[in-house]
This record gives sequence, C-alpha cells and structure tokens, in this order.
Amino acid sequence: MEKLAIIRCEKNLDRCPMTECLESVRRRMDGFAGYEDPRLLGIFTCHCNDEIILNLCRILKEKGVEIIHFCTCTFAREGQEQWIEGEGLCHHVDELMERIHKELGLRCVKGTAHLPKDYEPKAEGM
Repeated sequence: MEKLAIIRCEKNLDRCPMTECLESVRRRMDGFAGYEDPRLLGIFTCHCNDEIILNLCRILKEKGVEIIHFCTCTFAREGQEQWIEGEGLCHHVDELMERIHKELGLRCVKGTAHLPKDYEPKAEGM
C-alpha cells in the first residue's frame, strides 16, 4: 500500500474541486498509474509559504504519508485539446519538491490527473 498526499496551488482553489485528481487516485491512472494500492491520507493547499508547506508535510509524514504528489496545474496549463507542460501555477515546484525530499525524506511526484501528452511523472527521491 502506497500512502499518498496531494498538494494543490492556491491559485486554482476557486476553479478546481479536485474531482479528477481524486478519481485518478481511485482508478490508479495518470500520475498514480504505477501504484498497486494507493491510499490518499491528506490534501492541502499551498499558499506560497515554504515553511508552512514543510510543516504540513512533516505532519503528513507523522501520519504515515510516504509520497507527496503536486497537482498537474502546478507545472502545466490547460490547452485547447489537452494539458501542456510549462507555464503552470507554481514557478518553483521543482525546488520545493527537492527541499521536501531533502529535509523530510519524502518522495515527491509532479502529476496527478490530466497529464500532458507523453508526460511521465517526474519524481524527487524515487
């Protein structure tokens, strides 16, 4: 069983109820396709404060979370027909993933639902 959490961006808070991300976990597809038995233990919204993010990830780790997924909207944007990598809502998602992995030992993955075409989820610490 893989114990997961999802971080979403505050810039998408009023536009996305995360239904596709949650369904992707349940159906083991998109960013969760490689998991055998994913269990979602937490979700939180990032408000561009690294210290709060690290604290929440520390709490999630204490609760058993092993892997943090960053929503696709953090690194990709919605195009006409599909999602396109680049121009996502978070301009420092890679640095944030690296810091969470380095300081807390949690694996971090970019990607949840509606991945860009030919995109393979990128991970820190996998």
